[in-house]
Amino acid sequence: MKTKIADLEFTPLIKAKDIEERTKAMGLQLSEDYKDSIPVFVGVLNGSFLFIADLIKQIDIPCEITFTKLASYYGGTKSSLKIRDDIDFTVDIKGRDVVVIEDIVDTGNTAHYLLEKLKLKQPASIKLCSLLLKPSALLKKIDELKYVGFEIENEFVVGYGLDYKEMGRNLKDIYKRVK
Repeated sequence: MKTKIADLEFTPLIKAKDIEERTKAMGLQLSEDYKDSIPVFVGVLNGSFLFIADLIKQIDIPCEITFTKLASYYGGTKSSLKIRDDIDFTVDIKGRDVVVIEDIVDTGNTAHYLLEKLKLKQPASIKLCSLLLKPSALLKKIDELKYVGFEIENEFVVGYGLDYKEMGRNLKDIYKRVK
């Protein structure tokens, strides 16, 4: 079933049920990996808001949650490779275990920028958790990327927090652009 968002058409790629199952498994893994810690989860807005909300509900250990806001797409279908840093967070992460929660890692540029910024705050550890990964689009290796929900082809996707021209975030499934 196709859906139209603004001037583009999209077809289903990942069903909500599959996202839910994978998110639950990731939450269980994070709970196990950080059972001896009180991690700080850093959600990257806007795209990760649905993923982090669902993921955090699966985590059964004490934790803190904070947000930052970065952008590199600016409403288009390709990364500009220029990072706009809109919101910084105020939680002190020095000596803490930090897990960054992303909706998608494609070029890796935004993730690399944020990880380097966070390292300056001297956390005990830092890992990256992303719902989606486009391995063929990566321009930079990201050693901190430990948790990945789904690997996808280098296609433009929307839904479940991801947008096109700020629309489509509310879709339950993830859709890929019809070429």
